[in-house]
Amino acid sequence: MEKIFKILCPTDFSECSLNAIEYAAKMGEKYKADLILFHVLNREDYEKLSPSDVTGKNQMDFVLEKLQNLQEAVLKESIQKGLNTCISVVKEGNIVKETLAYAEEMNADILVMGTEGVNDFRENIIGSRASRIVEQVDRDILVVPRKVYFKSPRKLVYASDYLEEDKIAIQKVVEFARFFDSEIDIVHVSSTHKALDKSLHETMVEEIEPFIKYDKVNFVLKSFRDDIALGLENYLQTAKGDILVTLSEKKSFFDQIFSKSLSKKMAYFINKPLWVIKSF
Repeated sequence: MEKIFKILCPTDFSECSLNAIEYAAKMGEKYKADLILFHVLNREDYEKLSPSDVTGKNQMDFVLEKLQNLQEAVLKESIQKGLNTCISVVKEGNIVKETLAYAEEMNADILVMGTEGVNDFRENIIGSRASRIVEQVDRDILVVPRKVYFKSPRKLVYASDYLEEDKIAIQKVVEFARFFDSEIDIVHVSSTHKALDKSLHETMVEEIEPFIKYDKVNFVLKSFRDDIALGLENYLQTAKGDILVTLSEKKSFFDQIFSKSLSKKMAYFINKPLWVIKSF
């Protein structure tokens, strides 16, 4: 029996989490997946949604009604387009801890979650909860910034660091790209202009090309004198990439993306999703 793809979509009913549900549902249609809408009861979040309920006695009813409405909307829109099922689950406790535990329990293939993006003070690229989940989760995660509404991706940008794991990770990207007939740019950003970079790039292309049975793939080597991650952002803007894909194994690059100092300079993550590949 073929394994059913499973998508876990945490929601706190905010605008950004609703956009993430749209992404999750559209992915679910293509993968013929089970979609789980997941909410963790949290007093602080609830008070923002329902400030008049000071005792919290109506919290569970409120949450269940909200989830049911979302679930019905997804079923109405997406079941006929390929989604296998959509259910909702409520847990109580710490949001990060419960989300990580349930992702493991249900053996999710990917988490799709919203984030506030860069806040007014530009201190964080993504919300602190989303950031902790990205760092700690042991499976793929797609982070969707606030005010990003789903559109079929025209181009995926995969940030390559010449790792052996790239060969396997790119298979996932190709599978996703086929669903939407998207281009894939496999990009390596270097901070030098050395001949060694070009040689390494050519070797990488020779090794990866046989693994790719997809004709809309471009291999790109970019040199950028300043920060490598800023060079990648520059490429994403000029190439009009719709989703950035990276491997969590790329610790140095990954750390740069999520560093506070860098976030002050990067605007890209306000309006584009980030897919972090964690498992194979």
